[in-house]
Amino acid sequence: MFTGIIEDIGRVERSQRSGNGARVRIATRLAPAGLAPGDSICVEGVCLTVAELGEGAFGADVSCETLQASTLGSLRAGQAVHLERALALGGRLGGHIVTGHVDGVGEIRSAGQRGDSIDMQIQAPPGLAPLLVPKGSVAVAGVSLTVNRPAGGLFGVTLVPHTLSRTTLGDRRPGERLNLEADILGKYVRHLLSGAERIDEAFLAEHGFL
Repeated sequence: MFTGIIEDIGRVERSQRSGNGARVRIATRLAPAGLAPGDSICVEGVCLTVAELGEGAFGADVSCETLQASTLGSLRAGQAVHLERALALGGRLGGHIVTGHVDGVGEIRSAGQRGDSIDMQIQAPPGLAPLLVPKGSVAVAGVSLTVNRPAGGLFGVTLVPHTLSRTTLGDRRPGERLNLEADILGKYVRHLLSGAERIDEAFLAEHGFL
C-alpha cells in the first residue's frame, strides 16, 4: 500500500505498446539504490511492479486493463509523473491508505489562486460521487488530498504551498485528466451496504444490536 505522499517526480523516458499492454521506462532519483525488481511503485496513482532497473531509471509493464482505466495509456516521453514507493512496515502514514487501484479518471474543471494556495475543482465519474465525502480523503494522481464541498461528483481540493512544491498539480490546467482513487474504507462500507441483506432497524434488532 501507499500513503499519497509523493517521494519523487519522475520523467517518462519512453512508453511502448506491447501486445495489449505497454512497457514504460521512467527516470527517477529513487533508482537504483531505492528500488529492486519486484517492488511496487505508484506512478500517477497507479500501482506498478518494477520489472527492470537501470542507472537512474526503472521499467514496468502496464496491463491492458490499467491502460483503459487510467491515464497511463496517454503517457508520453518527457512527461513528469508522481512516484511513491510502497509503505515500509513501521513507516509513518502521513497521508491516507492508498492502494494504487484507480477507481476512475476525473477532469479538472477549474483552478484558481487563493493566497499561496490553489483551489482546484475536479469532476469525478458518476460512480465515485457517493464515495466523496466532505473532509474525506481522495488520491488525485497519487497525491493524498482532502475533499472539499462535493456535489454531484464535482469536488474541490486545496493545494497548499508544500503540495505545490512537491508535486506537479500546480501545473495542471482545466481539461486535463487525473487518476482518482476513493478512500478504501468508504469502498468497503458501500460494498457491505449493497449486499443482499439490507441493514436497517429491523436487521439490527434481529441481530441483537438494538
